[in-house]
Amino acid sequence: MLQYLTAGESHGKYLSAILANIPSGLKIDPNLIQEELARRQQGYGRGGRQKIEADRVQMTAGVIRGISTGAPIAFLLENRDASIDKMPDLSRPRPGHADLAGALKYDQGIRPVLERASARETAMRVAVGAVCKIFLKEFGIQVVGHVLRIGKASVVGERKETIDSIQKKAKHSPVFCICKKAEKAMMKAIDETRRQKNTLGGQYEIRAGRMPIGLGSYAHYEKKLDGRLAQVLMSQQSVKAVEIGRGVELGSLLGSEAHDEIFYDSKRGYYHKTNRAGGLEGGTTNGEDIAVKVTMKPISTLGQPLTSIDMKTKKEEKADFERSDFCAVPAGSVIGEALVACVLAEAFLEKFGGDSMREIRRNFEGYLKQIKG
Repeated sequence: MLQYLTAGESHGKYLSAILANIPSGLKIDPNLIQEELARRQQGYGRGGRQKIEADRVQMTAGVIRGISTGAPIAFLLENRDASIDKMPDLSRPRPGHADLAGALKYDQGIRPVLERASARETAMRVAVGAVCKIFLKEFGIQVVGHVLRIGKASVVGERKETIDSIQKKAKHSPVFCICKKAEKAMMKAIDETRRQKNTLGGQYEIRAGRMPIGLGSYAHYEKKLDGRLAQVLMSQQSVKAVEIGRGVELGSLLGSEAHDEIFYDSKRGYYHKTNRAGGLEGGTTNGEDIAVKVTMKPISTLGQPLTSIDMKTKKEEKADFERSDFCAVPAGSVIGEALVACVLAEAFLEKFGGDSMREIRRNFEGYLKQIKG
């Protein structure tokens, strides 16, 4: 079972992670990990913290001469802004943040809560996800993300895009959007929000292409891949909704409009001409692209704070303010890619598992021959 654990605080000295059960023989280019971390720091609407941090991660174990050994892989990232011991404690929790519930649950001040609840933690999940992306790419699987909506500015209508076209178009957009018209509207909305000292949420989509049939399982609820994807994406800071395929829209359609008819070709095997299910049926991949939409709420730190209660005096006051972003949806899509990659890599290893890349590749190729019938 693929496992990872992250540790560290937003303004602590280090962030770290351990990724266990990556097989031996995987060539890991550290530059690809750095590229993913750099992408996470980009995106129109980001705040001042990204100008401070360089986010350069070291792999301190599990990789020798650029090749995985099969042992746990350890990651270490040094924070430039390691000011946690000098930062004041806070007593006025921010509405929408973990401040209040966390302070009461763990019987402590707000500072330790916000330091760990911060989305700064996702730097390590992106590093872990980058290794999972490298692993998946060995078998032709690519994971890409793009922004569909920021505030009320959105991509209008359904666009038939390939994995490659999404990757190319989103890469050159300040908001990681594939539509130029929507991109301009999104940037305008962020500019207006910045002037108002407010924040914006939105929605992004993650696509995973060239998926084999049969990852996940219908046989037990914990094995259902759609449930596992929804859980990990809901664990991302600020996420409030996850949709698979056409998602909530399917609730308003007839069965004849909602499902994907099945076809067969001797070279291609079984396939579908539509993908309303988002590549998942019965908790199992059906061979089409996985398509997941993720909705993020606006960040809870506001330049004009909302009403709160001072936890020391119990008097009504405005919430505390911490340096933050105006809109994190573009960066959120990069984090979403990493999270999806981790789940898919785990499901892939469950299906084709082995201790080395050569063993897994043999299992995978044999299975592909089997399912063509």
